[in-house]
Amino acid sequence: MKAAPLEARAAYALWADTYPAVAHNPLMRIEQSVVEPILAHLRGARALDVGTGSGRYLPLLRATGAVMIAGVDFSIAMLGRAARGATVCGDACLLPFRRSAFDIVNASLMVGDVDDLDTWTHEMARVLVPGGHLVYSDFHPSWAQHGWSRTFRTAAGAIHDVAFHAHSIDGHLTALERAGLRVRTIREPRFSDDGDAAVQAFRRQWGNPPVVVVFHAVKEP
Repeated sequence: MKAAPLEARAAYALWADTYPAVAHNPLMRIEQSVVEPILAHLRGARALDVGTGSGRYLPLLRATGAVMIAGVDFSIAMLGRAARGATVCGDACLLPFRRSAFDIVNASLMVGDVDDLDTWTHEMARVLVPGGHLVYSDFHPSWAQHGWSRTFRTAAGAIHDVAFHAHSIDGHLTALERAGLRVRTIREPRFSDDGDAAVQAFRRQWGNPPVVVVFHAVKEP
């Protein structure tokens, strides 16, 4: 019998030892190829990376010209992989920051760890200044539609599934609107045939459905 998927906290505690601070698989690379250009066009003095993990997005936020950059994650083990700096352990639905503390908030592939989208989007809006930018990504609804699994391999070689909460596009849009966040961009990237054997095998089996959804929203004044 296949073991039940690990809840996020338990999974990241095991995963941290082998989790690098770069986009290390095709899914992360396709996600970053969409998010990075959006961030590159933003300017703000204060930037926050929610679900920062090993700190992959901290250098990209620094490239926006931000002079104060913070990362928050609920996993102490994952934060131990991030470069030393302004990282803090905290809950994405109860951020340890004051209201209107940031001009830019980024959240990469972490909202699948959150069940309550309304609470999460309101918390993102709370820490943004009016006119501030939220850029975030999630596993595309195609994951739930096709029954795909999130998996990782530990340093010992064991493979585990990671549980995640599937969110619909409509669910995202409704939560963003309720939080006073106006959507500027929605992107749904698909894998390109870049010669990666895993991507080629995926495309042969599944065709080419979108695998990630990326949102760029602005807090209403």
